[in-house]
Amino acid sequence: MMMNSPPRFGIWALVHGSRAARQDPEEPFDASWARNSKLVLEAEALGFDSTLVAQHTFNPHNPDLGQLEAWTASAALAGMTSKIEIIAAIKPLLYNPVVLAKMALQIEEISGGRFAINLVNAWNRAEMDKSGLPFPEHDARYTLGDEWLSVVEPLMRGERVTHAGEHFQVQDAIIHPKAATRSRPRIYIGGESEPARALAAAQGDVWFINGQPIEDVKALIADASRRPRKDAPLRYGLSAFVIARATEAEAQAAYERLATLAELDKPILARQAIHIDPAVVMKQTMAKSPRVGTNGGTAAGLVGTYQQVADRLSAFHEAGIETFMLQFQPFEQDMRRFAAEVMPRVSRGARVA
Repeated sequence: MMMNSPPRFGIWALVHGSRAARQDPEEPFDASWARNSKLVLEAEALGFDSTLVAQHTFNPHNPDLGQLEAWTASAALAGMTSKIEIIAAIKPLLYNPVVLAKMALQIEEISGGRFAINLVNAWNRAEMDKSGLPFPEHDARYTLGDEWLSVVEPLMRGERVTHAGEHFQVQDAIIHPKAATRSRPRIYIGGESEPARALAAAQGDVWFINGQPIEDVKALIADASRRPRKDAPLRYGLSAFVIARATEAEAQAAYERLATLAELDKPILARQAIHIDPAVVMKQTMAKSPRVGTNGGTAAGLVGTYQQVADRLSAFHEAGIETFMLQFQPFEQDMRRFAAEVMPRVSRGARVA
């Protein structure tokens, strides 16, 4: 599948610290607003197109550590930046759809039309238990998410909404001001289960796929592309952890360093694992092969020389991936390396193709 649009590169905001190993002397724990705001401003200056601000109330890996709040941070980032897309994740279990639609349109106005939501249907039971909120079983969360989004989407579009459903009752709601520069903020959908695929095809603009080998990604895209759509074709994003170096040996050494450090995190991650819904497909995918990083991490194979990584990104792009949401460690250092060494190679390859 040839993409008409050029590849877009984004970064995961460090909302709960390092993405690969949490006891790394080269990247001490820091999920602060100060670090994240500086990180996103630098990413924008380096030419990155997007940032994803994941949503958690409590740090999901270690509840004794800090956690950046997604929506207040996204509003502040929208006011500080001028070009980069700000994507805020949202769990429908946490927010009334009318209130959330109002928040989204406010950040859309602050950003001048650069805001997006990323709907995820939650995997961490502890977050809901601590907040006194229900945590329905997996498919029921997607049923709720589908109804939730069917209210949020028309409200973000500026339409008047009356809705009487299983989970939500809305009477004659319309939100002002509407989106000034486009019809509404973009909608990203995460998750790879059957209900997640159906929701992405029915109501999403972009489907986020967790990092995995290219043949698996091609199969997921083929499945989604066969599903009926009422709007423009579904677009695709991929999460991936990048380790790019001048030589393969250097890249492999960097991978082994992180893999060794990640072993130190296993005891506390094992204690947190009891809160993970076993039906979540992301967790099943991540268990298939060794990797570092979250949301698939290095399973996408972006470990190698600058040219090898650029070629693999180009292959994913040709398969249908438009937006790459990337992780690094040490984050700032490797983000700069990627912008200087890999992004130009991908751009040159796209021009040749």
